[in-house]
Amino acid sequence: MHDFRSKRCSSTQNPSSRGTGCACWRISLDAREALGIIASGKTLSRAEAEAAMGSVMAGEATAAQLGALLAALHVRGETADEIAGFASAMRANALRVVVDDGAIDVVGTGGDRSNSINISTISALVVAGAGGHVAKHGNRAASSQCGSADVLEALGVRIDLGPDGVAQCVREVGVGFMFAPRFHPAMRHAGPVRREIGIRTVFNVLGPLANPAGVRRYLLGVPSVALGATIAAALVELGAERALVVHGTDGLDEISPSADTRTWEVSSGSVREGHLAPEDLGLRRAERIEITGGDPATNATAARAVLDGTHGGARTAVLMNAAAALWVAGLAGSVKEGVAIVTRAIDGGAARDALARFAATSQRIGAAEGARA
Repeated sequence: MHDFRSKRCSSTQNPSSRGTGCACWRISLDAREALGIIASGKTLSRAEAEAAMGSVMAGEATAAQLGALLAALHVRGETADEIAGFASAMRANALRVVVDDGAIDVVGTGGDRSNSINISTISALVVAGAGGHVAKHGNRAASSQCGSADVLEALGVRIDLGPDGVAQCVREVGVGFMFAPRFHPAMRHAGPVRREIGIRTVFNVLGPLANPAGVRRYLLGVPSVALGATIAAALVELGAERALVVHGTDGLDEISPSADTRTWEVSSGSVREGHLAPEDLGLRRAERIEITGGDPATNATAARAVLDGTHGGARTAVLMNAAAALWVAGLAGSVKEGVAIVTRAIDGGAARDALARFAATSQRIGAAEGARA
């Protein structure tokens, strides 16, 4: 028998406010009970998923229960309601970063196994150089050689700042980085299980949706068409103000410079599908090999080359993604207009300067935080 006892939420936050996805009433459901529902062939409601993930975050699930739950979801495939519920629980348990309402995240879910350069991370720096605010949430590499944290560290950025330090970077530089392990301490209960079972799990897609800054605007890349539609629907459930979910038809979890890109535009509670190609933006289609990356040092060199104005496929990829991010942020009337803006930010040196200021500011703040510890 499943325990669906309701309990009053103790939060005083407005249920519609960003960040936690708080509801006035919650149910009590643990990981074992959630597994029972899934094993019976049913799906979890958003409230059930949120309760189950809350139980996991509290350390109440055994390794066997959590491993079985993750495997069952992987085999069947997660629904939008389940993803939204899980993300709400992760947001509620995260350290909170306060940023302005216009801040966005530029992020891929990973898992495309493309071994590409860090397109989203470079694009975030370009967006900052163009006047946008990016609250980027990321981690070290999972399925690639170099994650966002790895390349930023190689570029001289301090990646382990606390909430106030990240918020200060966003205000002063236009970009801040939230290192997932620091901002989601409750994830320590799930980490060992994820490593042991060795398969892609729902946590791979939850990272972007569990942004501790509670951003409501996203450029979010996914590695499959099926996941694109699901993530877009989950963003609607989570109250996203504006988002563009993207999937390169060559498998890239970014807007691709070498193929057409499927898009799902989230706005006003609805989803509209579309597509985008380099030619639509007046750009030359690149060869996939031009965006091949490697270890953190290799990807940092590629990032600096793009920011220094070097032409080629990597630049095309960054122009497309940064332009789309500006459009999502409301700083460009169209993605094509965004291309012109980010081109000026790169060629005029503003994007390169954003990296230099980000590195210097994060190091200064990190040193101050360390002195206070």
